Amino acid sequence: MNSIIKNIIRYILLVLIQVFLLKNTVLFGLNTPYLYILFILLLPFETPNWLLFFLSFLIGLNIDIFNDTVGLHAASCVITAFVRVSITSITVQKDNYESDPEPTLAIMGFRWFFFYALVLTFVHHFFLLNFEVFRFSEIPATISRVFLSSLFTLTLIFIAELLFFRKKQRK
Repeated sequence: MNSIIKNIIRYILLVLIQVFLLKNTVLFGLNTPYLYILFILLLPFETPNWLLFFLSFLIGLNIDIFNDTVGLHAASCVITAFVRVSITSITVQKDNYESDPEPTLAIMGFRWFFFYALVLTFVHHFFLLNFEVFRFSEIPATISRVFLSSLFTLTLIFIAELLFFRKKQRK
């Protein structure tokens, strides 16, 4: 399947899942999963930075529109995209890949993908939940929410990766 069509379908599905299924999923009154960040995580390595930032802003803006938040998700997604650029430039040797690979669990392996998803999920949740509260007095509660939401989101990311992506050989 064409990479553009696949990413359009992924974008639409993740926004719909987030808005209609996960929006009201709150465990213990503390954490909410934000599976839509999987779109940012799975964009191909060769995606130009300007397009990565634009798509990250766009998916965050769509979630903001449905959640009645004013730019919280958009800002967090753009920061996540910025960190993604830094991580991939440090940890990935792009010369080893012939055709625009995606940073999936099947292609990159468990250790790399776990580190990648953990860092980006934590960064996204840290900024999102701190922007939401925006008070120093709430830092301990916010940090616990960041950890719990990150754990919940990472679990869903790995379930999605194991269910929907076939095993590919890494070169």
